[in-house]
Amino acid sequence: MFRDKNHIVIILIFILAFFTANLSYPDYFNRTADFINQKTHSNIPHFWSVPFKLGLDLQGGVHLIYEADLSSIEKDDYSSSMQGLRDVIERRVNFFGVSEPIVQTQQNRDSYRLIVELAGVIDPAQAVREIGKTPFLEFKELKEDYEQIMEDNQKVVDSGEGEIKDPFKATSLTGKYLKKAEIDFDNTTYKPLVKLQFNKEGADIFEQLSERNVGNPLPIYVDGILISNPVVQEKISGGSAQITGSFTVDEAKELARNLNAGALPVPIKLISQQTVGPTLGKISLKKSLDAGMIGLIAVILFLIAFYKLPGFLSALALTIYVSIILALFKIVPVTLTLAGIGGFILSIGIAIDANVLIFSRMKEELSEGKTFSKSLEEGFKRAWPSIRDGNLTTLLVALILFAFGTSFVKGFALTLSIGILVSMFSAIFITRSFLRCFRNTRFENIKWLWN
Repeated sequence: MFRDKNHIVIILIFILAFFTANLSYPDYFNRTADFINQKTHSNIPHFWSVPFKLGLDLQGGVHLIYEADLSSIEKDDYSSSMQGLRDVIERRVNFFGVSEPIVQTQQNRDSYRLIVELAGVIDPAQAVREIGKTPFLEFKELKEDYEQIMEDNQKVVDSGEGEIKDPFKATSLTGKYLKKAEIDFDNTTYKPLVKLQFNKEGADIFEQLSERNVGNPLPIYVDGILISNPVVQEKISGGSAQITGSFTVDEAKELARNLNAGALPVPIKLISQQTVGPTLGKISLKKSLDAGMIGLIAVILFLIAFYKLPGFLSALALTIYVSIILALFKIVPVTLTLAGIGGFILSIGIAIDANVLIFSRMKEELSEGKTFSKSLEEGFKRAWPSIRDGNLTTLLVALILFAFGTSFVKGFALTLSIGILVSMFSAIFITRSFLRCFRNTRFENIKWLWN
């Protein structure tokens, strides 16, 4: 009965291997399907094709470093101003269609920098122009004929013909009149809200604006993108206002950062621009994959030569491991960089190390004259603490690197972490299931296969 259960597990493992292998590289399956369809006039569909997401160093693109001028900002507001600036720049690069942009802040002593990585950018000059603008915050109000505009828009929606018109118009209240936005909490409900404080001139403009818009929305835009749409409850004097709603604390913080980013003058200066061509990226990718393939083949040959049949089974499990990892990279998805590929290749070594520990323990048990079944179970049992502790330690380091590292370090840490988790599954589950197939068979008595 045990063998029947193990055979079911083996079948499931091979089904998993089939799907992950074809997801990782569907070309062989699709060409075979085309050949069969042509010969038999059948209609076998192609396998799901999902491309890998490649980073800047593999796909090509532009790497930009900006220095922020915080001379007009209070020192206590440096961090929130940079976070708000980062949010705005991230929206900008997403707006003109950059895939998987990386936007992050960096502090180097008294210098605050913004690092932008744009993979696959066709026109780097346009990206530089768009990013270099200072964020613009503006308040809008309903147009006088907004009711007619809303009726016309509804007709356009119903008929599907015509153009939707904007019922809002710009006002004179912009970010230069906003002194500060900060998170606060309601004294009664304790829910988070955002407090706005305008300067003297802004207070007068806001008082007039709120008076004529009681009961109407007063949308707020940064760089033409709506970030909040509060409704005016009453005329507001004194230059202090609140934006309330069903905010979480994080949402309120993000809104305050975006308001400050558009309100505070944080000019940025381009100090470094590096362009990576797509041809160079393809060469780097090919060399990395070739190195990984050569290393994998060399390790497989070593396992088979040194460990005989267990080494062959380990090589088979390792091949399935690689197909699972590559499929996960597509499904998650993981943006692959050279550093990320390095983390993946390192995880292969960790997976091999787990198998070596297991087989060495098995050899020790067999050399003491124990049966194959007993040696198999004892080998896994005795190897598990070393595998567990080693992998968890490496995983902890990878998580620390991911939390505090730069973008390339994060890519390395992410692929390494995924690889570690799957390697434990591969060594303990897949390899073990393969070895159990030989339990109570005539092969377990052939000593040279195991020693």
